[in-house]
Amino acid sequence: MSTVYMTATSVDGFIADENLSLDWLFSVDGGEAMKETEEFINSAGAILMGATTYEWVMRNEKPEKWPYAAPTWVLTHRELPHVEGDVRFASADTDDELRELHRTLVETAHGRDVWLVGGGQIAADLARLGLLDVVEVSLAPVMLGGGAPLLAGRVDLRPVKIARAGDFAWLRYEVIKG
Repeated sequence: MSTVYMTATSVDGFIADENLSLDWLFSVDGGEAMKETEEFINSAGAILMGATTYEWVMRNEKPEKWPYAAPTWVLTHRELPHVEGDVRFASADTDDELRELHRTLVETAHGRDVWLVGGGQIAADLARLGLLDVVEVSLAPVMLGGGAPLLAGRVDLRPVKIARAGDFAWLRYEVIKG
């Protein structure tokens, strides 16, 4: 079981542009990467995301039912729309609260991976607390020049696997802890 931050980023390290758009991402050929990504998503035991990522899913995919089978926690301080499915809203303002939420995610996952979908700040906070195990990034051949950062803080990484997926470079790193 690992806590995995799996996302896509521009070459200059942004997961969304300055308007929080992902249009740049969907204009790049992902090759066979989608199959592996879907397999990972389907095998995840619990999901964590920030409010901005949740709002993007709601605005752009407009689901009537939550698209993921695994229980999903959304970190937020505001009222967000809810759809049918196992979506839970939470806040974690302190390190202790984030540790407790992570414990809940791990317990709920029952030995399967915890998937951190989006939130460079959340990923950096989990890494700082020693709770993030893997950073898996699909690197798109585009420069955005600004936007939401891949990681909002220092995280030391050790490369585990590098591959090509269509026009993307697929990078898997182990988080170096403490």
